[in-house]
Amino acid sequence: MREVRIARISQAPLDVAAHLAAVEDPRVGGVTSFIGTVRDHDPDASDAVVALEYSAHPDAEAALREIALTAIGSASAVVAVSHRVGRLQVGEAAVVIAVGAAHRGDAFAVCREVIEAIKRDLPVWKRQHAADGSAAWKGIGG
Repeated sequence: MREVRIARISQAPLDVAAHLAAVEDPRVGGVTSFIGTVRDHDPDASDAVVALEYSAHPDAEAALREIALTAIGSASAVVAVSHRVGRLQVGEAAVVIAVGAAHRGDAFAVCREVIEAIKRDLPVWKRQHAADGSAAWKGIGG
């Protein structure tokens, strides 16, 4: 069991339940998840954050799939992961990850590696909008 069942860049709101359902499998003994949401503050923002606007390279979905496969490595695990693009308000999910694995340790490790690799390597950029009307772009790793 070494499979990526969802690797999607989406303009639509992300469905956590669909990601959890995608990793169901009789061989799974543990499921972990991560939901990254838009928060109302950032140390680099000039004022309160009111929205994030994400844009992605055309190859981002393929890169997301590769990130998930690499994170699985030799573990017995399945992954469902999506990243949102477009304008998101505070509280909306920007990233959803679900990992099902034979053992909980692998589920946690794979899930953590997926989000860390997304932050480090996924060609998605965000424009952070502040309450004072200012906006700032952040690149990969931002």
